[in-house]
Amino acid sequence: MHDQIYTDGIGEIMVGGSIVRVDLVSLSPTERDANNTPKKVFCQRVIFSIEGFANSVEVMQNALQGLVDAGVVKRNAPRVQPEPARAGATPESADHSQNPRLPNVSTNFR
Repeated sequence: MHDQIYTDGIGEIMVGGSIVRVDLVSLSPTERDANNTPKKVFCQRVIFSIEGFANSVEVMQNALQGLVDAGVVKRNAPRVQPEPARAGATPESADHSQNPRLPNVSTNFR
């Protein structure tokens, strides 16, 4: 039998040179946040080459599309958070479409 890893999600993705590090997280059985929700804690790291990561993302996107097509998963429209106003910028001059940032995005991709 092969080792198996369960994860509740990805905590962070870090890119350094030609290496991509993906931190997997699990919900803690003992640690809670202020809302009494289990905290996400680091459990494992997967390290990819850039090429391996890109291929893996494509495989996951295909799997997700299959789940969407089967009606198992429903996609929501992404929520775009407005950027804070910059000094000297007017609302008309701010272009929010260039880099919309979704919540829960690694700081490496700002």
